Amino acid sequence: MLRLEALRAFVEVADHGNIKDASERLYRTPSALSMTLKQIEDRLGCPLFETDRKSSLTDMGRFLYDQSVVLLRDYDRAMERIEAQSKARSGRLRIASVPSVATLLLPTFLQDFTAVRPDLDMDLVDTDSTDVRLLVETGQVDLGIAGLAGDLPGLASRPIFRDPFKLVCRNDSPLAARGPTLDWGDLEGEALIVNEAARNLPSPEFQRLATDARFSVRNVASLVALVQSGMGVTLLPALATVNLPADLTARSLRDPACMRTVSLYWRAGRVPSPVAQRFLRDFALAAQHLTRTLGLEPIDERPASGS
Repeated sequence: MLRLEALRAFVEVADHGNIKDASERLYRTPSALSMTLKQIEDRLGCPLFETDRKSSLTDMGRFLYDQSVVLLRDYDRAMERIEAQSKARSGRLRIASVPSVATLLLPTFLQDFTAVRPDLDMDLVDTDSTDVRLLVETGQVDLGIAGLAGDLPGLASRPIFRDPFKLVCRNDSPLAARGPTLDWGDLEGEALIVNEAARNLPSPEFQRLATDARFSVRNVASLVALVQSGMGVTLLPALATVNLPADLTARSLRDPACMRTVSLYWRAGRVPSPVAQRFLRDFALAAQHLTRTLGLEPIDERPASGS
């Protein structure tokens, strides 16, 4: 078996036409390099150079050179790819995110994150929290970003920010004229449109209103369109109300339970890939800054839970 480093030494000598220059290039002594060449020749049972000066190759030497150049090139490229993946410079990253984060936080972050990783392939799924959980649990994505309940079986998490739920209604709705903060009693008689983001709010008052709701909509664009058409009102996280259409408005709710915690999720018991680990770290830090500028509450929790 010829070692790769022995073949590399042979190629360097052939390229330089002498042992002295090749030894300087490889940071080895000329005697060590001569011994390596002799070992190759002994192994193959034939000379590789026409003379001791190593300035010209034999036919066998030329054949070995051509094969070695291809082998070393492929090996070096493979090692470069392996190192790039291990250093989180390449690979494939699959992320599922709730729409508010996907549209307002991820674009700015991903622009910088991918700019220094030209060989990184990314898949981004924009969906609700229920689907985010399913995609992470089944391994269809590497990471999820969602507002789910606390500790979930099979999932590890790192919280990144909190934002309150707000009531979204038309500008001409009587609710819009009742001031910036509403109580549950103000919603009596209103048609509430339920969505996945708010469905599990723990407030008994909300759950009572949700029980009587006629419509349940998962897609945010469709949800907003129904509110615009006058079909009812809905609750959305504050981040999702940043870019509401001009004919809609958002009002705060006095109930402190109307709050979601958005976290990063991955499968428990599995070590995320290097690029996923780098995303976890960098996005958590970036999200703290971005949410702070939007008036939300970042969570500075450096250790990841459940890992």
